[in-house]
Amino acid sequence: MRRRNTFRTVAIGWTALAWLGGGSFAAEPQPPPAPWTTRPEKSVAPRETDTKADGYRGIWFTLGQYQSEYGDKYSGGLGTYTANHEPIAIYSAKANKTFFVYGGTIKDQRHLLIMAAYYDHKKHVVPRPTIVFDKKGVNDPHDNGSICLDDKGYVWVFISGRGRHRPGFKYRSREPHSVDAFVHVGTEEITYPQPWFVPGRGFLHLFTKYTKGRELYWETSSDGMTWADDRKLAGFGGHYQVTQRRGDLIVSAFNWHPGGSVDKRTNLYVVQTRDFGKTWQTLDGSLPSLPLDSPSNPALVHDYAADRKLVYINDVNFDAQGRPIVQYIVSDGSEPGPKNDPRVWTVARWTGTQWGIHDTGIRSDHNYDMGSLCVEDDGAWRIIGPNEPGPQRYGTGGEMAAWISRDEGRTWTKVATITRGSKYNHSYARRPIDAHPDFYALWADGDAFKLSPSHLYITNRACDKVWVLPETMTGEFAEPVLLPR
Repeated sequence: MRRRNTFRTVAIGWTALAWLGGGSFAAEPQPPPAPWTTRPEKSVAPRETDTKADGYRGIWFTLGQYQSEYGDKYSGGLGTYTANHEPIAIYSAKANKTFFVYGGTIKDQRHLLIMAAYYDHKKHVVPRPTIVFDKKGVNDPHDNGSICLDDKGYVWVFISGRGRHRPGFKYRSREPHSVDAFVHVGTEEITYPQPWFVPGRGFLHLFTKYTKGRELYWETSSDGMTWADDRKLAGFGGHYQVTQRRGDLIVSAFNWHPGGSVDKRTNLYVVQTRDFGKTWQTLDGSLPSLPLDSPSNPALVHDYAADRKLVYINDVNFDAQGRPIVQYIVSDGSEPGPKNDPRVWTVARWTGTQWGIHDTGIRSDHNYDMGSLCVEDDGAWRIIGPNEPGPQRYGTGGEMAAWISRDEGRTWTKVATITRGSKYNHSYARRPIDAHPDFYALWADGDAFKLSPSHLYITNRACDKVWVLPETMTGEFAEPVLLPR
């Protein structure tokens, strides 16, 4: 029986309501039943796939929403998109490999392929990537995949669908610590998959369903084959979430879409579970009634709606004491261009008794300049992201840089300009889980304003070397190419 507590409610102020467009928030209309639930023969994935590509090519994408003279709301090389596909890379000490997934494409085409590969840290090579799933004409990287490893070493790929128009798929590698072949194990409504394997318990999978807007759900499974019913975590207009696991603890940080509008995304909420999703708590240990169904609820960390600010969540990690940190960008508006500067890189850390929120001093020129937050063995925090101006100014991404904080996020120092003099903007720097020092971030590049090739890159922990993955391979394996500095 669910335990219900009484809470002090944090009110959303009338000023915020006026900014957001009124005092009531209409939900998006209920979508019709998914067509693939009644015609599965047209969209069920193949049972097994082992097709190899001849190199690493990222997907280029344009959203097609031109809100100002500074181009599309976002576009470019989005092979490692979105921040809400989590994780996309995992290091296995047993295999001494970093396994990763990305959105690939057919050469000279906009044709999404869900790709899986690895970097062999002993041999310093990558294999020809495996096409886990051919999206067959879809060019939208919202359908990218996420990756998970179970305790036997099997590689799982959860492939996003898109709303109720396209289903999502679950695949498992045929052999442990291998991406040579995958077996299809499930088809269901999944968007923005975020699977976490909890040793001794199984999978806890957080994802989005387009029920009344983008609403947050979770499901659990002991073996990945049989799953419990979906349960709703939050639904009050719409949300984007980023999640993370440490031991038995899983944390979700999410925002709110007033009236269902992603262009008004605001507020920061955080909840956690320590018992495999049986109960969800706020960070002070309170047990809210689920699903969360109002903007004023106990999980609210900061009322950015009252500040008339937008919130773009990039990453969640844990400090040396195992307490959550959320890294996100605060912006004045959704349109690209200088009128919505500054885009403020921000961190919120749970101190054990309250949330401490810090302006990092880092600025960038686009809302979708997504980066990652790394927490290192010595307790330092490192941000790797495209927060330097790139060749396509005010477009998605930029030049990659690294920043360090040694005082729990209060002050930050730039320690490396990772890329410079690039032809294209770099975007969506993603950190692997349990990252190896030689593979500390993965990202893609691409022209932010027009169709271009897109390459994939990795950097090391020192951020003093960058390798590009081979665009074309003649053999079964190849070394990433070290770029000149």
